[in-house]
Amino acid sequence: MASNKRGMHGIWGSRWTFILAATGSAVGLGNIWKFPYITGENGGGAFVLMYLVCILVAGVPVMIAEVLLGRRGRMSPIHTMQAEAKEQQAPAVFSGIGWMGAVSGFFILSFYSVIAGWTLAYIGKMASGEFSGADADTAAASFSGLLADPWTLLGLHTLFMIMTGGVIARGVKHGLEDGVRLLMPLLFVMLIMLLGYAITTPGFVQGWNFLFSFDASKLNADSIVVALGHSFFTLSLGMGAIMTYGAYMPAEASLTRTIFTVAFLDTLVALVAGLIIFPIVFSNGLEPAAGPGLMFQTLPIAFGALPGGTLIGTAFFVLVAIAAWSSAISIAEPAVAWAVEKGVSRGRATFIVCLLAWLIGVGTVLSFNEWSEVTFLKGTFFDNLDFLTSNLMMPLGGMAIAIFVGWYMRREDAEGELNVADHRVFTVWRFMLRYLSPLAILLIFVKGLS
Repeated sequence: MASNKRGMHGIWGSRWTFILAATGSAVGLGNIWKFPYITGENGGGAFVLMYLVCILVAGVPVMIAEVLLGRRGRMSPIHTMQAEAKEQQAPAVFSGIGWMGAVSGFFILSFYSVIAGWTLAYIGKMASGEFSGADADTAAASFSGLLADPWTLLGLHTLFMIMTGGVIARGVKHGLEDGVRLLMPLLFVMLIMLLGYAITTPGFVQGWNFLFSFDASKLNADSIVVALGHSFFTLSLGMGAIMTYGAYMPAEASLTRTIFTVAFLDTLVALVAGLIIFPIVFSNGLEPAAGPGLMFQTLPIAFGALPGGTLIGTAFFVLVAIAAWSSAISIAEPAVAWAVEKGVSRGRATFIVCLLAWLIGVGTVLSFNEWSEVTFLKGTFFDNLDFLTSNLMMPLGGMAIAIFVGWYMRREDAEGELNVADHRVFTVWRFMLRYLSPLAILLIFVKGLS
């Protein structure tokens, strides 16, 4: 039976509120920006199928484990893991899982806010008609000009951080819950509207075939590792966000059904984003494998050439900004929750966390202009933060969660919290968590270091 511990932060109003919140955490720039361009770089349909397999093998089992820990602990990841490691008599190193997740999320927030600020800039650029009839040189110059202007980037970074903090400071019920109830339905409505438009474009069939036609010859070892990595990171695992949201999950909610629903919605958003983007790209004779510049350089050209493209393009970047906003809220919450448990008021805790993340984010702002020539270890200040979190801290955190729940948590405790009627379901999940998920994450980790 699920734990009935009561936390000090509050509980989501319903299972569906948790689903919206967790989906909001998972759906972000990774779904709408990164998934389409890595699909383009790795051959389309074969990569999508591999990605879906990896979601089931690597992502979902760890996500269930992370939410299980959060609901069982009813505290921030830091205090939850300290209590669970002691209760399960696990090595003391596992008590550090919460710290690693919270610090990782804190660092990610610092640069995520900067990149999300670009989407705010592009809402204005699209709405002003800047890209009407634009060619590749114009689009590239616009993006380069934005990155070269530290003051504009700093202002956008500040605005996005204020947007994020403004929601968190209001608490679980009136901040996080009200926020996701507004943002997520709006995101889904805008996705449907843009998909409806994409269906009318001449490149829709080509875009559909690109996403769903299977050609195994286009897969290679690197593509499989990319699919593994993205399947893990798209669900916001290993950074404390999902564990924190799990702490606010109702005890009576079915954990497995809920997580599968979140994973389905997260994957659906990524696929729909591809069905929106690739038809527009193909309709304008552009390159689907344009890489990270697909959203900020290739798509503006396409929107600028379309009838009504100014409106469609503006709606698209509003969609991306909403997705980024919902994710940033979840990334900041673990550190804020820990500070509240230490006796700091939620308003003050939010201000301190967001201010410190903002200050570190200044280094990312300068990485694209004033400090672009200052490199060390893996590159610029931003490159090193990205490498530290994405290639080291998140995989290690995810692997530690899988090992802790799979090998150190007492079977009766895990099975009671999972509360599934069919013991075979629990046995399969535990096997995947013990063996398949850690091996998959280890592959991501080793590849990231190479």
